[in-house]
Parts: sequence; C-alpha cells; structure tokens
Amino acid sequence: MAVLPIDSGRYGTKEMLEIFAEQKKIDYQLEIEGVAAISQSELGIISKSVGREILGAAMSGKITAKRIKQLEAKSDHDTAALVESLSERCSKNARPWIHFGLTSNDLVDTSNSMQMRDALCIIQPKVAKLAAMLGKMAVKHKKIPAVGRTHGQHASIISFGLKFANWAAEMAMHVERIEEIKKRVLICKTLGVVGTGSLMGAKSLGVQRLVAKKLGLVSAQVTTQVVPRERYTEYVFELALIGATLDKIAVEIRNLQRTEIGEVAESFKRGQMGSSAVPVKRNPIKSERVSSLSRLVKSQVALSFDNIPLWHERDLSNSANERFVIPTVSILTDEMLETMTRIISGLVINTKKIAENLHITRGQIFAEFVLEALIKKGIPRFTAYKDVQRVAFYANDKGIEYVDAIKGDRAFSQNLTEKEIEAIFVPEKHLGASYIIISNVARSVKRIKISKCS
Repeated sequence: MAVLPIDSGRYGTKEMLEIFAEQKKIDYQLEIEGVAAISQSELGIISKSVGREILGAAMSGKITAKRIKQLEAKSDHDTAALVESLSERCSKNARPWIHFGLTSNDLVDTSNSMQMRDALCIIQPKVAKLAAMLGKMAVKHKKIPAVGRTHGQHASIISFGLKFANWAAEMAMHVERIEEIKKRVLICKTLGVVGTGSLMGAKSLGVQRLVAKKLGLVSAQVTTQVVPRERYTEYVFELALIGATLDKIAVEIRNLQRTEIGEVAESFKRGQMGSSAVPVKRNPIKSERVSSLSRLVKSQVALSFDNIPLWHERDLSNSANERFVIPTVSILTDEMLETMTRIISGLVINTKKIAENLHITRGQIFAEFVLEALIKKGIPRFTAYKDVQRVAFYANDKGIEYVDAIKGDRAFSQNLTEKEIEAIFVPEKHLGASYIIISNVARSVKRIKISKCS
C-alpha cells in the first residue's frame, strides 16, 4: 500500500516518476560503475578487456533491486550490495577492478546528477511550452481594457493581456535559469574517499572528465567525499522558484474567479462536481492544488540549506532527507507544470464581466487620467490632486457617476470642456504602452532556446 501520494501516482507524470523509481536509481549507479571502468581502461589504469566486461555486466539489465536488497540485508550498506551484485556478474579476473578508486558517494552524487539531468529534460520544455501558451494569450487579449488592482482595490486600467505577458516573461526567464544552472548542478564526481583521486592518482581527473562526458554531466572542479551541497540547493531553489511563479498565476486566477469578480474561470467538464454539498459551485481546485504543492516544494529550500554544512569531508546528516527532497521537488514541479498548462489551455475568459467591472466604481477608475488632464492645463499637481479626490469622495457618497460629478464642479468645468471630460472616460485610450510591452514579450518567448538533452 502506498504511504505517500507520490508513491500512488496521484502526483507527477509517469516519465518523471520513472526517473526516481528504485530500479532506475540502481541502473544509474550501475551505469556509473560501467562507464568509470571503461574510462579507466581507456587511460590504461585497467585492461581494456576488463573495462568492457564490467561495462557489459553493469548495462546488462540483469542486476535487480531485489537481489541488491538481499545482499544489503547482510552488509547493511546499499552501495556495497550493489558492487557485490555487479561482481556476481563478472569473472574473477574483472572483480578486483569493480568500483576501483571510487567511493559510495561517487555513485550516490553522480546518480543524483543523472536524475536531476533527466528531470530537467522533462521540466524545461514544459516551462517553455507554458511560456509560449501564455505569450499567445497575452497577444489574444491585449486589446481588452480591464481593472488593474493594487492592495485589492481598483487602481487604474490595464490591458487584460498584460497579466499573461507578465507570467509569460517569468516562465521564459525560468527556461533561461534552468539552462544556466545546468553547468553548476549536473556534477560528476569520481574522485574517491575524500576527493583526492587517491587510488587513480594523476589520472583520476582524466577518468572523471571522461565519465562526465559520457554521462552528459560536468566534471567536478573540487569536492570532498561529496559534491558540495550548494549545488543541490540551487537545483531545489530553482524548482521552488518555478513553483512560486506558478503559485502567483494560480492565486490570480483564484481571485479573478471569485463570485464577486468573475473575470475568469477554470474549465468545468461535464459530470464534474464543484462541491459535495452545493451543486452550483465551480471551485478553482486545480489552481488551489498548484498553490498547495508550491508550499511543499518551497519548504524543501530551507532543508537544502541545512544540508550544506557537513562535518569535515562529509557526514550522513544530509543523506536520509535528500532521498526525499530531490524526488519531491522534481515530481511536484512536474505536476504543477502539467496542472497549470491544463488550466491555461482551458481558461474561460468572461469579457463581459471584465467590461462590467471597469464601471463598478462609477468611473472613479479614471481618476489618474482626470488628474493628468488638469495638470496638462497648468493646474499645480497638489491642487489638482485634492480636487480629484474631493469630487471622487463626493460622488461615492452620493452614489453618482464620477463623470457627472466632475462636470458639475467648477474646479473642472472652468478648466476642461465637456467634450474633453467625456474623452477621458474611454478605457481603450488608457492602455499606455501595453501593446508594445506585450509584443516585446511575445517575441522574446519565441526566441527561447533549450540545449539538447543527453
């Protein structure tokens, strides 16, 4: 029986879950053993025939998690059990050279890098896809004037497409960030017990470079027994940052779907139930799921920072929790991306409600532009500000349209004609540079480039 929702397959795609499956982790580590052996043979540390034999056995697919567990029950050491199981598949001539010059964390850390490598190969294209989708939504809705809110209050007028442009730009930046961290995060380490390459000597760095190249990783510059945990923290931080951006989008959608606002709504399929008790409800459950999972991913950042300071050349205080942290952030980020992509692809935009909401304040959302008009007539800013505010409060108390209140006040009528006043209250005139901004974002999203996966 599954204990965690991740184990049950509730969250995460099949391809992402496979990366962190028990047998897959073993396969990664066996590949490292095989590639290390063949690399050592290429540099003359061991014979070519032994290198080929160890590689063949490691990549045979015949070494199972079940057998390793049987051996681990005796040795109480998972890496030792893996090495012993590999030895069972090799000749007496090759056995002494299995795991030569390596230590447990050469396998553990390098296999972690392989998992992160493959996870990013799944995550990065999904981030790019979502950025493109949001960019198209920005362009599609750029001509729609909408309420811009600050502090939860109506502030001024924006292009509705600008919301999507903001999100698209950040998702595009995440593609760039992922590309940037690869060279620091995807580290290969084969330098043995305390990072000196003691048994392989001067050739140890050459072996590591070969292994790194064959595995599509970056050769470590310097390590202790372990890869510096700053590298893992950066990986976790970037995925948490992606999750925070997705949460930002989700929170806005949740707010815009509020009954009182009603500008957007998640798609609602036939037969779906919004509430077990209230049949008419359509809850933004997918966006709420993203917000919830984002909190869990963000919580792993602090834990990753705690793993950075280890005793001397290493201790095990990081080991147990990392078995949770790296799979958790990878699987849940994948889940959030999948969920948000479905949300955006099916998002219902209520243009009628967007237009209606512009007039909830009876025209007071145009106050910024009324102030501008007075200033351009030569009225001192502070004087104009007080008049704009005074008449706005009066109109609000009386429940009348702001434009009518302005027309009836001498501070405005003696400086602005009725035609000039009415021209202010046209929302389409107040989108500023929105079209240009959105076009710039759309072009930048189209220029996104992703390096090929190994």
